[in-house]
Amino acid sequence: QVQLVESGGGLVQPGGSLRLSCAASGRIFRLNAMGWYRQALGKQRELVAVLTSGGSTNYADSVKGRFTISRDNAKNTVYLQMNSLKPEDTAVYYCLSVVRATVYAQPADYWGQGTQVTVSS
Repeated sequence: QVQLVESGGGLVQPGGSLRLSCAASGRIFRLNAMGWYRQALGKQRELVAVLTSGGSTNYADSVKGRFTISRDNAKNTVYLQMNSLKPEDTAVYYCLSVVRATVYAQPADYWGQGTQVTVSS
């Protein structure tokens, strides 16, 4: 089994910054993609940013130029640096990791518990 522990959410004023972290632990042979999704109240969950094991990134248009995703492979941790935050960034942010548990296993998706980000004055 794989566990994801997220941290770094909170309340910030518009224009401020936050850094989210997500650490994966457990039975991990290989971490493929790691990324962040978010879900605002009354809306569907949406992709924020994803980073593949090969280093490719994909960002939602709404966060390009403001958010940066990175990972520390030695720590099985993915980060989301969020700058110039806007009220519309308010949401619960979820970490996603695509994990192969063993050399024989197929990749599987694992989700974190979510961390609240609130942007408000």
